[in-house]
Amino acid sequence: MPPGMYFILENWEEEASQDVQIDFLLPTGIYLSLSVSRNSTIEAIKEIIWNKAKTEPLFCALNDPDNYVFMCINHTAEREEIEDEQRRLCDVRPFFCVLQLVGREGNRIEKQINSQISLLIGKGLHEFHSLKNLEVNDFRTKIRPFCEEKAMDRQRLTWYPWMMCNYPFELEPYPKLPETGVLKSRSSKKFMVNVKFENSEESFTLQISPQDVPLTLMQSALKKRAMVFREPKQDKVTDYVLKVNGRLEFIYGDYPLYQFKFICACLHASTTPHLTMIHCSTIKSMQDEQEGFSVQVSKICSGPKRPPLPPKKQDMSFTIEEPFQIHLLQASKVNVDDGMTDCPLSWVNTMVFDYADRLKTGELTLYAWPSTLDDKVDLLNPMGTVDSNPNIESTVSLTIFFPNFRTQPIYYPPTEKIIQMGMNGKASRASPEELQKLKEVLENKNYTEFFEDDKELLWKLRYDIRELYPENLAKLLSITKWNKQEDVAEMIYLLQHWPDLSPLHALELLDYTFPDRSVRAFTIRCLRKLSDDELFQYLLQLVQVLKYESYLDGDLTRFLLERALANRKIGHFLFWHLRSEMHVPSVSFRFGLILEAYCRGSTPHMKILAKQNEALNKMKSLTDFVKSSSQKTTKNITKEVMQFYMKQDAYLEALKDLLNPLNPNLILSDLCVEKCKFMDSKMKPLWLVYNDSFQSGSIGIIFKNGDDLRQDMLTLQMIKLMDVLWKQEGLDLRMIPYGCLSTGYKTGLIEVVIDSDTIANIQLNKSNMAATAAFNKDALLNWLKSKNPGDALEQAIEEFTLSCAGYCVATYVLGIGDRHSDNIMIRQNGQLFHIDFGHFLGNFKSKFGINRERVPFILTYDFVHVIQQGRTNDSEKFERFRSYCETAYKILCRNGVLFVNLFKIMQASGLPELSSSKDIQYLKDSLALGKPEEEALKNFKVKFNEALRESWKTKVNWMAHNVAKDNR
Repeated sequence: MPPGMYFILENWEEEASQDVQIDFLLPTGIYLSLSVSRNSTIEAIKEIIWNKAKTEPLFCALNDPDNYVFMCINHTAEREEIEDEQRRLCDVRPFFCVLQLVGREGNRIEKQINSQISLLIGKGLHEFHSLKNLEVNDFRTKIRPFCEEKAMDRQRLTWYPWMMCNYPFELEPYPKLPETGVLKSRSSKKFMVNVKFENSEESFTLQISPQDVPLTLMQSALKKRAMVFREPKQDKVTDYVLKVNGRLEFIYGDYPLYQFKFICACLHASTTPHLTMIHCSTIKSMQDEQEGFSVQVSKICSGPKRPPLPPKKQDMSFTIEEPFQIHLLQASKVNVDDGMTDCPLSWVNTMVFDYADRLKTGELTLYAWPSTLDDKVDLLNPMGTVDSNPNIESTVSLTIFFPNFRTQPIYYPPTEKIIQMGMNGKASRASPEELQKLKEVLENKNYTEFFEDDKELLWKLRYDIRELYPENLAKLLSITKWNKQEDVAEMIYLLQHWPDLSPLHALELLDYTFPDRSVRAFTIRCLRKLSDDELFQYLLQLVQVLKYESYLDGDLTRFLLERALANRKIGHFLFWHLRSEMHVPSVSFRFGLILEAYCRGSTPHMKILAKQNEALNKMKSLTDFVKSSSQKTTKNITKEVMQFYMKQDAYLEALKDLLNPLNPNLILSDLCVEKCKFMDSKMKPLWLVYNDSFQSGSIGIIFKNGDDLRQDMLTLQMIKLMDVLWKQEGLDLRMIPYGCLSTGYKTGLIEVVIDSDTIANIQLNKSNMAATAAFNKDALLNWLKSKNPGDALEQAIEEFTLSCAGYCVATYVLGIGDRHSDNIMIRQNGQLFHIDFGHFLGNFKSKFGINRERVPFILTYDFVHVIQQGRTNDSEKFERFRSYCETAYKILCRNGVLFVNLFKIMQASGLPELSSSKDIQYLKDSLALGKPEEEALKNFKVKFNEALRESWKTKVNWMAHNVAKDNR
């Protein structure tokens, strides 16, 4: 290849064993052209070059090899110094096949960390520098020491709190034993646990009660070891923790064993848990290894803290009497097609005050965002970002002028000054009639906007709202006149003395309609009460509302970073929720800056995330190959070549020995290449299988490239939340909210639920014809009988009954559509679950104008046949099933406000089926928000009977689906 010729990026993924001709430029001016393996590491290539250079002139002028680093033009057309020399050439993917050896300059550790962060977040840190944006520079300067201090705090922890930070235990949300399911019967019986000690081959099988705590189990294990080996002295039991074999999952704390997710799963499956006793010295060694390097980096990279600037005399904006006017000076690139009238072309938002609370002055050019056809009719877009469009070459631009009232800067008043102004407000005395009217207004949960007299009443009785109805703060804020100084001051004063809200009500205040800093600070004050498990449950929404933040350095940003750096599980999913949207221009820089801050505060975790990112890149390359090859050759040949690639070192090393991004407790160690395949759907998802030798099974994951998984992820989050709420009420409906994670633009992972099959496959395998398969009511029951012989069948039917009830209620409340027989699956143990949530909130499919979803939820007679164990008149079992449904629905209705708030927040995500108030209204209707429980239950009973009565329509749809599938 001639010097300087570019290498097509796709070529790096082809013919994994092929050598590549690379041109090398040495510091001495010597030019070498060598053929090297694309699988070689940069370190190995440097060694080859060094040996070759020994035979070339001027070798004596070179220093030690460690003083040099390779530089290339990377795939983003930027110069990159390859500090990580363990990377393979095919992973570096230089755009030009030229590597220049240059002398190292600057701090090597700092440059290496910067390079790793750039690769990990998908954006070069030089891009932040090139913005020359004062707010960006100020944020990076302030947030870095904040995050590095958190890393220092972790280092100072003793071993037990450190483990809680890095390996938090996984608990089921049982405040008490559930009243349903197998756990109720098995919790009173002792079960067997296999325990071994680290660095020892001997293991002990112990009999223990599910209601005992881990300390009791460890005490029994120590006694057993002392007795067997006749040890004169026992170790302290408090110096140990239990670890699940083959996982990074620990069992510790003062919780009953049945509450730990791993133990609970073993009890349900009647399998023996295998655990290892880990001594605290091992945990301390892990801490020193991980946090020691982090602290070293922090000390080397952090410069001295800048002293605070002396305070300046400031003019406050509240003292300005002149009218405030913004002048439009120029608009460019405004292209209007014929026939476009009253249609928004583009939009742009900007703050009047900058990040330092200074009133903006002078000229400012704003680059607008294009409007889409489904945008609101309103010409304004208050939900949109306050950042300009970075695509300045082709977008509409507006040049505006802010007036300059004073020679010195004018500032927005600090909170203390505003509070002093607000202290002058006085409470009004309310009459009994006014208090009654206030109660009626506030109890209307289905409100959209208030009448003027209601607004006046709410403001007049604001102090009464604080004392009697503090949870209605959002309604008071919504009617506050934010353009009136006195009202703003009094509202902010009231906030200082407002009682903390429950997280359920506080979440509502994160909506874009409440952008005031004091309101958001109050909200974060309330959210600090969230436990780590609760915060994790709402993390997806909290990431989305970052898009509503007015400035980079906000209370929400710091709150999320603080909690993520104190709990690695939260940090893991915060990283991937942010990383998955780095392709979105409106949030790319904001999310990139937060990702950089997290990485600097958690350098040990960064290595784990980098390994996952490398694996995902390889998976994407494989799917790209499969899509291309499938159009040219047969499925079997494509599969063989795909598996050939997967056996190459570059792929095999990337795809094994990593933590599962879907669940970082699981280790994906041994890839079973022979069992890996790709699926038949349009985007050819990968089906990857890993051995799980410790738990005698396998771990399966599906990698999708080309499908948007965000809606599936949101739906599964809501199903998981429902499961938590039910379990907290003692109702375990055996739900399977399997893992689903969006990792980038139309890419992501889905957990494979092992030992399961679709209803379509079960019916087709039990029938001779596709057309009649859907009407074979015995197929499901016979399949369960074949998988659960003898006494196991009764438990399988109970699992089916509970899970069917849960999914009937969940799919009805969420308005999930497209429920054909390939989207409903059953595990061999009887658990039913739904998959593929491409349509929700009542956005159902239609054909020729006819709605294909003709029932509120799926409840067919073959489901009833299983529930009644094949008996036609067993009303007792069916009524118990109906009771489960009604109880589950009532629990969700009591928490209706929570679901509505979470979906409202998710409007920032840009999901097509969650873009308007109509979508939220579906949820309000299905949860009967604002209606008495009796009326809500009455409505649900009508829907239940309708689903059962009209189930024949579902069978017709399934028949059509089976026939279409059979003809493909």
